[in-house]
Amino acid sequence: MITNASSLTLSNLRQTFGLRLNSSDRFFDEWLNNAPTLTEAELQGLDRLTRNYTYLSQEEAPLEEIVKLVVVSPLLDLAGFYQSPFLVKAEVSTNIEVADEANAMVVQGRIDILVIQDSFWILVIESKPARLDVTAGIPQALTYLLSAPNLQSSCYGMVTNGREVLFLKCDRSQDAPQYTRSHTYRLLENTSERIQVLQGLKQIGTYIGDLMR
Repeated sequence: MITNASSLTLSNLRQTFGLRLNSSDRFFDEWLNNAPTLTEAELQGLDRLTRNYTYLSQEEAPLEEIVKLVVVSPLLDLAGFYQSPFLVKAEVSTNIEVADEANAMVVQGRIDILVIQDSFWILVIESKPARLDVTAGIPQALTYLLSAPNLQSSCYGMVTNGREVLFLKCDRSQDAPQYTRSHTYRLLENTSERIQVLQGLKQIGTYIGDLMR
């Protein structure tokens, strides 16, 4: 049986993959403790992103493709993911095979944006239309994190609807996979949270770089 990743819920992921929320993982409470101070150019880039999105939102809530162009792409640029040692790929096909004695299932999907370093997955990004709550993308993003190469124990994800951003961490080093999530950052309405989104993206790149040394 073939299942589309976009149709799965958190309950499906719990039942099928044993995925559990680890509420004791303080990663997203601590990850900005040593966050880099943003440059004036980076702060101006965030302000420009906000102005562009606000302007394009005047007539109707932006669709997913606009969110990718106006929000995700500038954030990746400001975070340095368009430069060495990173590569950015779009619409990456992925699948997970699940089998037991009675059933076999293949979960298929296409990752909106994938940032890699060599063969190591740095960040999985799932974009949603502005009309949807940002949390609607969590199950799909987690499904993609579960499909990361087996050599990785921890993988990171980001979900955005343009107005808001949240981050995910999936830990596969345990007998059953676990995940934790950040709080929801208000990208447009709150300047300090907007800054933290970019700082968080830069921190993820740093974490992976440290692991690969």
